[in-house]
Amino acid sequence: MRRRFFVDEFGADSAILRGESAHHLGRVLRAETGQLYELSDGQRVWLARTEDVGREEIRFALVEQLPAPVAAVRIELLLAIVKFDRFEWALEKATELGAEEIAPLAADRSEKGLIAAAGKRAERWKRVLAESAQQARRLLIPVLRDAEKPRDAFRASTAALRLMLSERAGAQPLREVLEPAASARPAPAVTRVAIAIGPEGGWTEAEFTAAAASGFVEAALGANILRTETAVCAALAAVQYAFGAFRAEGGE
Repeated sequence: MRRRFFVDEFGADSAILRGESAHHLGRVLRAETGQLYELSDGQRVWLARTEDVGREEIRFALVEQLPAPVAAVRIELLLAIVKFDRFEWALEKATELGAEEIAPLAADRSEKGLIAAAGKRAERWKRVLAESAQQARRLLIPVLRDAEKPRDAFRASTAALRLMLSERAGAQPLREVLEPAASARPAPAVTRVAIAIGPEGGWTEAEFTAAAASGFVEAALGANILRTETAVCAALAAVQYAFGAFRAEGGE
């Protein structure tokens, strides 16, 4: 299967790959003139042939435009900041599972030291998202927002379906929330879903209240208490299953 890389834009019949991706393709993968790769600018995908492999950039000739499946669901992930190795693993898997936008949350029970250091990790996290998007052959790289308080992220969400994962006794099983929403979706509309996932120790009462005021529904993944990164995989996979991976061809 051909590797995919992201470029800033396409010219009339050419494209240029720069930065770390160009270094990786040219120096690590040892690309040669005449090889075929897939390129995406976040809206279109082209099959392209290497024309010139340089130290700082790689030039391509565009061969043909390729189909780009449209996601049937657009996922906004509101993810509490946890220990960075686990948080980065969660970012990687969220990208593979189709998250379009990710907001790190400075939750009440997130470690204060991690919150303070989050800003310095943003560029690294963006690289994690870019590399994961290439590996998963995504059309686009997820947007990484600045770290924010949960209440602000809750208020800012415009998703049609807003889910807050919860371990409380009154939370509905996620299946019972997703099935009616998926059945009621007018085909072939794209559904926007926000998923809020808390830190170790869970959400505070104030965060539950703020989420409810912003239209979030408490949903449970089961009887077991999951790690944050496990919950990311389970929730995004369930949403993708409920709404279907793709609806047509075009932009994601």
